[in-house]
Amino acid sequence: MKTLFNTVLVASLCMSSSTFAAQIVGHRGASFDAPENTLSSFKLGYKQNADADELDIHLTKDGKVVVMHDYDMARTGGEKLKVSEHTLEELRALDIGKWGKWQGKGFSEKIPLLEEVLALIPDGKRLFIEIKCGPEVLPELANVLKKAGKKPEQTVIIGFGYETMQAAKEKFPNLEVNWLVQADKKKVFPPVEDLIAKSKAAKLDGLDLNQGFPIDKQFVDKVHAAGLKLYTWTVDDPIVAKAEAEAGVDGITTNRPGWMREQLAAKS
Repeated sequence: MKTLFNTVLVASLCMSSSTFAAQIVGHRGASFDAPENTLSSFKLGYKQNADADELDIHLTKDGKVVVMHDYDMARTGGEKLKVSEHTLEELRALDIGKWGKWQGKGFSEKIPLLEEVLALIPDGKRLFIEIKCGPEVLPELANVLKKAGKKPEQTVIIGFGYETMQAAKEKFPNLEVNWLVQADKKKVFPPVEDLIAKSKAAKLDGLDLNQGFPIDKQFVDKVHAAGLKLYTWTVDDPIVAKAEAEAGVDGITTNRPGWMREQLAAKS
């Protein structure tokens, strides 16, 4: 009887942890627990069992693909150096691990090269690469991805620039390329039908939408029926995450990947 009970308990726990098919994506790594877009944050994201990490890229003055969310270093580096107007050496003179709540926490970080983060991807895991600049980054991005030697399914290109995503899909036909969309300045969300039509016209693979969209099963079904994937960001509320997972989204981007996985397992 005890053996049977243990068998049932283990089976129940396994079912609980795999109830939701949605992938967990670490937003700028595990950015709740380490400075965003740093090697420490990305390592921690994978350590927390994120299915993927997500990051942002820019092109430096000397043509290097670096990882940084903002267009300048003011918020995370303390100096308003515009990434595109400075060399990698100049940008790496700043420490991006000691800002905000990270002061005194023992972090010391330099702006990472994309190639350094690609080298961290474990087997079976992925990296979402958000293009923050324009299509000018695509040639060097191609060089970096080629040198990294990762499997095509391990890297996903995302971005808000529709034309840039269209150009990215043409440049990388074998990679998944998804269009990021949020509400407009009047906080109005575009109809899903329009987003689907534009995505299909550009031959994109999916949509990556702000959590404010009215995402329910009907919404997800429409996207999937069009042959597109659907991801959502940035979700740190387990109630919202559970609802979106139950609706069938392909992935949920969160600042707290490990914690969010635990919350979803508990709530399931």
